[in-house]
Amino acid sequence: QVQLVESGGGLVQPGGSLRLSCAASGSIFSINTMGWYRQAPGKERELVAWITSGGITNYADSVKGRFTISRDNAKNTVYLQMNSLKPEDTAVYYCFVNYRARLGDHQIRSSWGQGTQVTVSS
Repeated sequence: QVQLVESGGGLVQPGGSLRLSCAASGSIFSINTMGWYRQAPGKERELVAWITSGGITNYADSVKGRFTISRDNAKNTVYLQMNSLKPEDTAVYYCFVNYRARLGDHQIRSSWGQGTQVTVSS
């Protein structure tokens, strides 16, 4: 079992910043991709950003230039620095990891965080 613990959400004014963190623990041999989704009320889930084990990053067009994803492999933690926040960034943000549970395990497993609320409002 793998557990993901998210933190850093909250209420911020438009133009402000927040930093989300997500720490993975449990039966992990290696982590491949880590990333973040978000879902706003009445909208479909959106893949926001992800980062590979080699540090390659990808972003949704809606957040490019404003959000930065990073990871600390020693801590099995992924971060999302969110700057210049807009009201349309309001959503529940979920982190995910794709990982191998043990040496020699060819199956890539996925685990999800519980979600953290980000509200951008004046």
